[in-house]
Amino acid sequence: MNKPFIVILMGSDSDLPIMEASFEVLKKFEVPFEVKVLSAHRTPEATHRYVKDADQRGCAAFICAAGMAAHLAGAVAANTLKPVIGVPINSSLDGLDALLSTVQMPGGIPVATVAIGKAGAKNAAYLAAQIIGVSDGSLHQKLLEERAANARAILEKDAALQEKLKSL
Repeated sequence: MNKPFIVILMGSDSDLPIMEASFEVLKKFEVPFEVKVLSAHRTPEATHRYVKDADQRGCAAFICAAGMAAHLAGAVAANTLKPVIGVPINSSLDGLDALLSTVQMPGGIPVATVAIGKAGAKNAAYLAAQIIGVSDGSLHQKLLEERAANARAILEKDAALQEKLKSL
């Protein structure tokens, strides 16, 4: 059986610098992924075919990045029962148009929507890894270990701050 993978779809190649944050997270956790540029509006048939094919090949979740009208995540969600995570891209109106287009889905066609931009791209990859981690104990453990390391780093920073404050 093939290892589950994540599909990252971008509405435009201009989304690449933002979505590279997703690549980094998935690589860190050794989660396989595919990346494509497809458009809900300009390539609807190709998008539909690719989503159906990825579904059949074992895609575990889709991450969809788009700006402006941002219908890519919704178009994907309409064609799969796999989790779809939308990343709004700031291409106009400070990304609020993309955020609202991504998050306002009709009942029964959910899209998990993360923050606008690079933070959203990073969190989309973490969420996708967590989805796979539900059935992959090794990945789940890696995610737990990173959370613990992040907590330790914050506590260490606080301890350093407390020491510094004592000398004031």
